[in-house]
Amino acid sequence: MPHATSEGDLAINGGQKAIAAFEAEHSYRGPKVGLDEFLAIADTFGYSPEAQAKMRTLLSEEDESVNPQLTRYYNPRPSRVAMFEEKARQVFGSNYALGVNSGTSALMSAYVAAGVGPGTEVIVPAYTFYASAAAVVASKGIPVIAEINDTMTIDPVDVERKITPRTKAIVPVHMLGMAADMDAIMDIARRHNLMVIEDNAQACGGTFKGRYLGTIGDLGCFSLSSYKVIGAGEAGMVLTDDEWLYTRALSQHDTAACWRPDRYAVERRPGELFCGQNYRMSELEGAVNWVQMGRIEEQRVRYNANMRRIVAGLDTFARTRLRPSNDIEGDLGYCIILTAESKEAAGLLGPALAAEGLPAGARGVEGSRDWHIYSFWEQILEQKTATDEGCPFTCPYYEGPLPEYSVDMCAYSADLFDRAIFLRVNQWWTERDCDAVAAAVNKVCGVYG
Repeated sequence: MPHATSEGDLAINGGQKAIAAFEAEHSYRGPKVGLDEFLAIADTFGYSPEAQAKMRTLLSEEDESVNPQLTRYYNPRPSRVAMFEEKARQVFGSNYALGVNSGTSALMSAYVAAGVGPGTEVIVPAYTFYASAAAVVASKGIPVIAEINDTMTIDPVDVERKITPRTKAIVPVHMLGMAADMDAIMDIARRHNLMVIEDNAQACGGTFKGRYLGTIGDLGCFSLSSYKVIGAGEAGMVLTDDEWLYTRALSQHDTAACWRPDRYAVERRPGELFCGQNYRMSELEGAVNWVQMGRIEEQRVRYNANMRRIVAGLDTFARTRLRPSNDIEGDLGYCIILTAESKEAAGLLGPALAAEGLPAGARGVEGSRDWHIYSFWEQILEQKTATDEGCPFTCPYYEGPLPEYSVDMCAYSADLFDRAIFLRVNQWWTERDCDAVAAAVNKVCGVYG
């Protein structure tokens, strides 16, 4: 028979505790995350086994009772993500900065914050990475694809042609460090009461008439990854000066709503709380990109100076011309684009420039699929969706008609891309290097261009 327990036997009432201690407390094995995990990161950075052995010897003398917080959750102190966001606010002069885990997550957070959803349309350019349009669909909106013009950025004239009563936002994309015509875009948006969401994944540090790209529209989205000029690993960022847009972006980036003044309080205003996602930036990414954020201005100066020196040294060619710029002093400058008179001419120029030792090519003649070009976005052109219902293309809230998607719907953009020759600029080139690049371009274009 079990011993009968009275209320006085309960420890809360002064009785003996059922468990005085756990035996496991006397066999401590270290923190959940410690030296081994740190050295795994060192190995990822490429440090040699010998260097890692020295690190292990040195760090094994440290107190291992500290369990690092690698996830941004409940604002660990000091939070590297919070440090990164503060640095971004200082660099860009924005009221609010939100660190997220990718450029696509930045777009999703911004789109939802801006009210993109069932029944809405968002205008995106024909030349941008597919995520700019895919995130519209994922937000339950309909992407409307606009032409680019000779600057290789979205064409304001075509944007205005494609505005409907359903249009919610315009997404200028600053491709390859090239500033879109933000004066024209902002004018159109204000006259039609539309949001402007800058996709600045490829131009972090570029400017337009003295203002950083990503700070001119209502929201600015950044990709901070190993494949971008600023960033390492996989991360992203949203900038805005609007407190309400920031609040909604917060809710979308973390449905747990950890960052409100009172996490579990009822919403302070309709639209603050909703079923979002988890796009939080990790503390590891925060630490790395906090460092990266400090390099933006000096890097911009180097790229832009080298680009402009090369451009200044180019001759005027009969059949090939330099891409016109919306602001050559603001373009980040890591890519120079020449436009040939035909696809066939580009096919001659690209290989000839590469043969001279230049990092150049004409991607339009390669025949490969490229998700930076709208004609390869079959997920959108063919209205492919994850489930058979076909939302948002079949959404009853959308009062269409749907855009007439086709591979030739933006014929000018497709032709322009086929004729483009891309020349990558190295920020570390010397003045002599830049002069040699200009001379090599002049040599080839003097024959073929």
